Amino acid sequence: MRYEMMLPHQIRTAIAENWPVALPLGVLEYHGEHMAVGMDTLAVVKALELAEQEGNLVILPAFYYGAASYAVEPPEGNGSIQVDGDALTPFARQLFTSLLRVGFRNIHGFIHHQTENFTAGMPTDLAFKSGARQAIFAFLEKTRGEGWWGNANMNDYYGQHAAGDNPFNWIRIHPLLGDEGLGAYPFDHAGEGETSLMMAMCPDAVDMACASDKQWYTQSARRASAETGLRGQAFILAHLRRVLFSKN
Repeated sequence: MRYEMMLPHQIRTAIAENWPVALPLGVLEYHGEHMAVGMDTLAVVKALELAEQEGNLVILPAFYYGAASYAVEPPEGNGSIQVDGDALTPFARQLFTSLLRVGFRNIHGFIHHQTENFTAGMPTDLAFKSGARQAIFAFLEKTRGEGWWGNANMNDYYGQHAAGDNPFNWIRIHPLLGDEGLGAYPFDHAGEGETSLMMAMCPDAVDMACASDKQWYTQSARRASAETGLRGQAFILAHLRRVLFSKN
């Protein structure tokens, strides 16, 4: 369900049943002459809309204003919008604090931008990871008091942790493509892989009549197809199922 369309009784049901809550994270960035600047975020939004058909899911309004950087092209006339990670972290902390106060404990952010080295991290995902940790620490101290971890009631913390009852898992940030997809699907910037994804998932975001071979990173887009995009979509949905709906 779209969070902005939910009624209070539906929100209370989602809390009581511990529905996953998904936050699409992304940027507005130049993706060649043939593709919309919102590609990275649109891929997440469209994938979550498909995942919603398979199980109970709350989809938060997408956040498009991440750290795009100007590494690809300068912004003038090209459309990239850059917000530094230092500005994103306090926003993320406030957002996640609010979601925790509402009552959600199964929150997931998904991002496609710059996730080829997700373990090391890039500015947007690192900012939201940091904001999530800060929000959880502050929320635990506010609700359980200082010294909450050292309290005698927490003497089975590591057992709880092993069983999956870990408050630091209340908020998690994930790449849109899991490890399997990254190993089997072309990962690029505005090339065959991303162009194919948009052809399959959001065709209005692609106009191959505008394609140019001027930039090296867009040259492989000539090989893009909706069929290839559907293969990528399948990898993405398999990853989302594991993250959002798996009981393990």
